[in-house]
Amino acid sequence: MSWMPYIRGYVSFLKLEKSLSAHSIEAYEHDVEKLVSFLDFNGLQLSPQDLTLRHLQDFLKWIHELGMSPNSQARVISGLRTFYRYLILEGITTKNPTELLESPRTGRKLPDTLSIDDIQRVIDSVDRSKPEGERNKAILEVLYGCGLRVSELVELKISEIRFSEGFLTVIGKGNKQRLVPLGRLAHEQLKIYLEQIRVHQPVKKGSEDIVFLNKRGAKMSRVMVFYIVKEAAEKAGIRKTISPHTFRHSFATHLVEGGADLRAVQEMLGHASITTTEIYTHLDRTYLRKNILKYHPRAKG
Repeated sequence: MSWMPYIRGYVSFLKLEKSLSAHSIEAYEHDVEKLVSFLDFNGLQLSPQDLTLRHLQDFLKWIHELGMSPNSQARVISGLRTFYRYLILEGITTKNPTELLESPRTGRKLPDTLSIDDIQRVIDSVDRSKPEGERNKAILEVLYGCGLRVSELVELKISEIRFSEGFLTVIGKGNKQRLVPLGRLAHEQLKIYLEQIRVHQPVKKGSEDIVFLNKRGAKMSRVMVFYIVKEAAEKAGIRKTISPHTFRHSFATHLVEGGADLRAVQEMLGHASITTTEIYTHLDRTYLRKNILKYHPRAKG
């Protein structure tokens, strides 16, 4: 199902009837293209007339898990509402699934996490008989072992890996640099990928220093990493919906559960404020309560 005729008509509508700037038109066009990417990613052959509120809610969840901020999500919703107003105006559809679509809340929410055993199952599910298997395993080991954002992972450079010192230099939000310890398993798997797989791969110009490459020798997209995580989770029999961010949340949760200092966790995650990191103390309290109720003699019924 091609959306291009709808998108071309929409762009013409924005130019001629809305008299928007080229920059605004491009932003509106990209909003619809993101929705098309979501449909393609999930194998949904749907036209704009076929989309329901549920599809759009799943789309919002998808872009959230890819790391899009609530403010950016709200802007995308606004763009989709304009798109559907155009479709109705042109008589292309009579339904507007964006009418009941709620903008994301900006408040904090306890993130989904995986247990240590679940993490191991997901990593073990990777098929290492193929060249991309070693790369995919390295991606999962680094996501969990270093707690990186997916954007930080795809931008990671070979020159930023300090194997001898056991650190990664990571460029995070706001172009802020931080040092992240490189654990043993992530260290070993990165070495295998770089020295046995990537070294034999043709590299596209401009990607020479990029760690994780796609089959064309270029930098991977965030969507591709999302797909790798989703596929590994399905193979491992994980029922809940997980994303690259789930590995980051699990990294932080397991550190706090293990007694790590909150300031140290803040530094490793690259949080500007300690209050952002404090969400993991709530997860820790739940963990502690479960264990107390399970093991304390006075807590048993």
